[in-house]
Amino acid sequence: MRVAIFGLGYVGAVTAAGLAARGHDVVGVDVDAGKVATLNEGRAPVVEPGVDELVAESVASGRLRATTDVTEAMDRADLSLVCVGTPSRSRGDTDLGFITRVLSQIRDAMSVVRPPASGFHSVVIRSTVPPGTGATVVAPAFAEDLLPAGWSVGTAMCPEFLREGSGMDDFFAPPMVVVGAQDPRTREHCEELLGFLGLPIHHVDVATAESLKYACNAYHAVKVTFANEMGRIFSQFGVDSRTVMELFCEDHKLNISTSYLRPGFAFGGSCLPKDLRALQSMARANGVDLPLVSSTLVSNELTVRSLVDRVLETGYRRVAILGLSFKMNTDDLRESPNLEIAERFLGKGLEVRIYDPVVNPAKLVGANREYFESRLSHVNRLLAGHPDEALAEADVVIVATSDAACLAALRRAAPALVLDINGRLGHDVESIAGYQGVSW
Repeated sequence: MRVAIFGLGYVGAVTAAGLAARGHDVVGVDVDAGKVATLNEGRAPVVEPGVDELVAESVASGRLRATTDVTEAMDRADLSLVCVGTPSRSRGDTDLGFITRVLSQIRDAMSVVRPPASGFHSVVIRSTVPPGTGATVVAPAFAEDLLPAGWSVGTAMCPEFLREGSGMDDFFAPPMVVVGAQDPRTREHCEELLGFLGLPIHHVDVATAESLKYACNAYHAVKVTFANEMGRIFSQFGVDSRTVMELFCEDHKLNISTSYLRPGFAFGGSCLPKDLRALQSMARANGVDLPLVSSTLVSNELTVRSLVDRVLETGYRRVAILGLSFKMNTDDLRESPNLEIAERFLGKGLEVRIYDPVVNPAKLVGANREYFESRLSHVNRLLAGHPDEALAEADVVIVATSDAACLAALRRAAPALVLDINGRLGHDVESIAGYQGVSW
């Protein structure tokens, strides 16, 4: 393919070298004449292991060159990759100035250069941009009435997952390939562009592709911070936290896995809240700050509060809760967020009915029974013996279980609002009128 790459910084230079090395005809564009001259001399404009060799090879073969002239790069180009910077403004929001400038330059160049043989050109954003940028900034820049004759344009988002220091390795072996595009021709262009990777392409909507990079980077930052906080607290006890974290990473069932990484409702139970509070206590006793650990409990409380507020704002007064324990298929009620919302609804004067396919107060034993009798016996009067009984006349239903009998009863009841805090209820439930996900 004939590819124009806008921005020869870290992402653009690595991408240009990688694509040219795999046979594409690549022209890099940058306002910095020094970067352009460096690349045309066969040297990479960035420091990155392995990129110099690929740049030298690709420039020598004629597959890679650079220019400051947008029209030179756009002449008969099949695809534009936008890799310019998206820095933070003083308030933390993203500065899209470089993006909008390049989009205008691409469109203006179309008026004076030849279109590709097909007449169709794809503009693919590689820079990290906030969700909605494609819909409100990129696509409108290439509306049909703004394009010169002979050009048709589709737009897309294709996030990169390059780490400085291992960028070339990451380019040729990315964790995934994601393309957000509406136009099927643009999806085909991206498949042709990246087909040499031999990986399946995840085709998603544009906003999902835009969101993904932020989620990845936020999680990377959380992991670094988490490891550092564990180091700060455990070092106070003479523990080598490197060994702790090495063993921590051996657990691929829960720790280094997909477990828990699913939007849903708050955590609870007999372990997580208790142990987070214990870590906070250890930190206070040793004069150590653990803001990530501390904010986890705060964030968990906000999850509970936001659901309660969401229901109160509807004005409905009758609420049914399907699933009471902190986790489906258990009868453990200790620090259950589902129980917490029931109590808050009661405190606000709402009518509440509850059904749980597992919880039976008469069968509770041990610490779970003691917890129920000391703090929750008043909830017993709210428990229904059948899901239909709990759902009778309910305006709002909060669903925390995927029990088949509960879901069948829910479909029969057809309440005004169904709030899913489970996330795995299936299409039959998600298609019910009034269905809403708690965080999706």
